[in-house]
Amino acid sequence: MKPGRKYYPLFEHLQHCNQEAVTLTFADIETLMGCSLPTSALNKKNWWSNRDSPSALQAMAWIGAGYQVKSVDLTQQTVTFKTFQATYQIHRQDGEIIWNADAIKALRISKGLNQSQFASELGVRRETVSEWENSKYEPDRSRCKLLSLLAKQVNFAELPTHPPL
Repeated sequence: MKPGRKYYPLFEHLQHCNQEAVTLTFADIETLMGCSLPTSALNKKNWWSNRDSPSALQAMAWIGAGYQVKSVDLTQQTVTFKTFQATYQIHRQDGEIIWNADAIKALRISKGLNQSQFASELGVRRETVSEWENSKYEPDRSRCKLLSLLAKQVNFAELPTHPPL
């Protein structure tokens, strides 16, 4: 999340909270941002969903800070954010990571990138990353090598593994 964006103050606040769960009122969030939340945030729970989409700028704020929305109370006008850890399962063949949909998405999330940012880092279109993550097709050999290099940079293979995302 870049400074100057509308939801950057929320991102920054959550990033420095160092708490497993953080409950904020809608008024708290508006004070942080210095402007009002949109009407849909005040009366629609789905505005607070944890979608990883370029159009969900608000979700990029909390996801980028390492949180997800645990609960929303529209009556009390509160939202509770909870830290999360991406979980994944790495499959290997001859010691090399098999770059399937789950592994690619887990690497992207572990780097804290959305699909567009990840695509830019890999030199591909955002749609290509989406197609990989949705198992429409798999990356070619050269992209698999690049994915492996990126994985080594963030110690991806050394993180604890769990069932796939």
